[in-house]
Amino acid sequence: MKTFLKDIELDKEVEVSGFVEVIRDQKTMLFVVIKDSSGMLQVAISKKGQPEIFEEAKKLTKYSVVSFTGKKVSAPMVSLGGVEFIPTGMEIESIAETSPVDEETGIDQRLDYRWIDLRGDKQRLIFKIRTFIERVMREFFIEKGFIEIHTPKISAIASEGGAEVFKFDYYGTKAFLTQSPQLYKQMAIASGFDRVFEIGAQYRAEKSFTPRHASESVAFDFEIAYIKSHHELMDLEEEWLIYVLSKVKEEYGEEIKEVFKTEVKVPVKMPRIKLAEVFEIFEKEYGVVIPKGGRYDLDTEGEKLISRYAEEKLGSEFVFITDYPSKSRAFYSKMIEGSKECMAFDLLYRGWEMNSGAVREHRYEVLSQQIQEHGIKPEKMQEYLDFFKYGCPPHGGIGFGIDRFVAKLLGLKSIKESVFVFRGPSRIKP
Repeated sequence: MKTFLKDIELDKEVEVSGFVEVIRDQKTMLFVVIKDSSGMLQVAISKKGQPEIFEEAKKLTKYSVVSFTGKKVSAPMVSLGGVEFIPTGMEIESIAETSPVDEETGIDQRLDYRWIDLRGDKQRLIFKIRTFIERVMREFFIEKGFIEIHTPKISAIASEGGAEVFKFDYYGTKAFLTQSPQLYKQMAIASGFDRVFEIGAQYRAEKSFTPRHASESVAFDFEIAYIKSHHELMDLEEEWLIYVLSKVKEEYGEEIKEVFKTEVKVPVKMPRIKLAEVFEIFEKEYGVVIPKGGRYDLDTEGEKLISRYAEEKLGSEFVFITDYPSKSRAFYSKMIEGSKECMAFDLLYRGWEMNSGAVREHRYEVLSQQIQEHGIKPEKMQEYLDFFKYGCPPHGGIGFGIDRFVAKLLGLKSIKESVFVFRGPSRIKP
């Protein structure tokens, strides 16, 4: 099995392998810097001392893959760790053609050759950090006694009841790719699981060409039973994200500051502002008047503006927007008693929406009525409604966008950089 470059011991005969990163031909010496996922190593080849290896190594190009046998020795003059590798044998695994992309190439062209783009140190670090984030996200909920589930991504019903779904033929029956695990999380609650979470793919057939939208994305969802208010959900999410950010800051804070030029800030508290109050803030603080007929949700600029307010006035990069009008939220959101608003909220981070969340309506008759009020035919949602016919606890949850969170945390321009392979309205390759 291959020895990682970072694990090679001095003066011990080993085989090392990697991509060729740099080649320096000094006529009598050939220096080849190879790279793997753990680091880089300089291989020094003498024309006089190793003539066969010297001539063979001249065939190498950048990104060729090569294996060397030999020993790592101390070389204080070498800037790359004060060591170099003296080979006794070499095997060329593959020769690379000239790369069609480099660090200066635009993101969309780099995505055409994503497997080459991902060879960069910065790109690899993004996914090391993302792996760590998902680990501590999962860790928090496991310690809280949650059950991890993996819901189907093929469904007979559209989870939001709307048009932004991918439809396809499933053995002669119309089927959909799920927009979220929402309905199945609720099924788990109706099963008596009480506390569930999932990290999984979601699909949305929305023709949006923004830095934060994708046709396929990955989210962290949780659902919890026996709650009475959306503030209980916000309390839990706040505790979770403080835990996650504290861990990330401890493990990668300095590296993130050095490479991405941004700081991991751990909040003490995340402010909560009712949507109706948001529009009052816009008018009072910024002179921005939103017509009464448009006060049902926040657009992109509105999210940026209230995030700016939260950071400048409240000292927080996070802000919860709460108590949305029921007509602007999904049919399953539970109404606030005596109000036209529902127990729903969004969390914004550095100007982007990270998630929506809500207490769900769990009473069969009320839910049936709300489905009709949202213009959806109840028979289309009957399989979903059946979850509530045989008893179901009050419950609620969220769906948190991991792609967006990683992008904002690291100061990336787009989620195209925070996902392994991006899928959008104009991209289905590679």
